[in-house]
Amino acid sequence: MVPLAIIGGLPPVPVSIMGFLGNALTVILLIVFVDRVKVWMKARKKKRKEVTEHIGEEYKSSEEAIAEQGSKKEKRARVLFNKYGLPGLMILGPIIVGSHITAFMGMSFGSKRRSVSGWMLVSLGLWTIVSAVAASYGVTFLIPNVEENGFFIRLFQ
Repeated sequence: MVPLAIIGGLPPVPVSIMGFLGNALTVILLIVFVDRVKVWMKARKKKRKEVTEHIGEEYKSSEEAIAEQGSKKEKRARVLFNKYGLPGLMILGPIIVGSHITAFMGMSFGSKRRSVSGWMLVSLGLWTIVSAVAASYGVTFLIPNVEENGFFIRLFQ
């Protein structure tokens, strides 16, 4: 959304800051939520394991069956994670599968909340700066004086 706002004529620095903060807030909330769900699932699994050991049956949860299948995005994220580790997944993931899915995958692959949060904030900052600079210079190169009115304002006049 940062490039679209810059193309629209809004100033790049405030747009980039607001875009980063908005994305960072939702990603951090997602990471905290996934961490809480992991803790809950671990406790639930432990409880079920105690029950199944008592009964003497083997248990395979539906979550494990779903995780075995996986989607295309999950498989791409797993390849990145296996090849480049958590930093590689967090930095390359937003371009390939999106920032929220990348954060979710990093958490689901067993990484710690603090590591995922830190690398995700670095990644969001990096991609915000790259997209803002590219949009700013690209727009000013293609459309001179775009800062005065904005491309969309001129388009609809």
